[in-house]
Amino acid sequence: MPPSLLSIDLLELVIELALIWAVVYFTVRFLQGTRGAGIVKGFAVLLAAFVLLQLLGLGTERFARLNFIIDYFVGLVAILLIVIFQPELRQATMRLGQARLLRSGRRYEYDARVDVIAEAVSFLSRSRFGAIIAIERNIRLGSLIEGGQPLDAKLNPSLLESIFWPNSPLHDLGVVIRGERVLAAGVQFPLAEEGTLPTKYGSRHRAAVGLSAESDCLVVVVSEETGIISLADGGHLESPIAVDKLTEALRRSLTDLDEQEPPAVEGQTS
Repeated sequence: MPPSLLSIDLLELVIELALIWAVVYFTVRFLQGTRGAGIVKGFAVLLAAFVLLQLLGLGTERFARLNFIIDYFVGLVAILLIVIFQPELRQATMRLGQARLLRSGRRYEYDARVDVIAEAVSFLSRSRFGAIIAIERNIRLGSLIEGGQPLDAKLNPSLLESIFWPNSPLHDLGVVIRGERVLAAGVQFPLAEEGTLPTKYGSRHRAAVGLSAESDCLVVVVSEETGIISLADGGHLESPIAVDKLTEALRRSLTDLDEQEPPAVEGQTS
């Protein structure tokens, strides 16, 4: 039975409020700018009202039915939040698994791969050939690849350039790279929700943000209209990337994850 406001120990109240504030603060920071931030605010207002009523003494036997409704509502809200924020929870769990303490001390070097991808993307950008390339990190994209055209070919600039050549039957969809192999082409990536990005970005950019939000891969996008290069990482879009800075940006994102700084974000996050 919740205690009344007058019977609460002051030190206990301060500790509880501090813990609640910390949870709310980090939750709001994580959800800031996402599609469900407004929903959380609405639930928070209703929940605060119910908690205040209980602290004022409504959680007694004289108000048993009201207390039952409040408890039922809180449980329902918890279930709804899990359903609504499934993508965000999956992304948070993925980030936790990538925490420094949970990763091995190995350092990965991708210099050769970075140079190959940068050369191909630079050509595609100059030619204004639209492209979207997903580069795997730790999370495999096996289930996604099944819907595309398997290649399992050695990575080289000519292969990527020919895939995204306008007359190629595979040029409209995405390519998946694992290590120094091109696993598949013609792969359909999941789209980010409408309103996630400014309207100037097309379906390729939405697919890049959508895939990077659901996995830890790095996605390179070349705009067909402008030739502008963008990088999607962790549900964020970094754009534009200058051609002469592309190699550096790819190396920074793919070599040592422990030393990465958050990318400069244009538009909206996941």
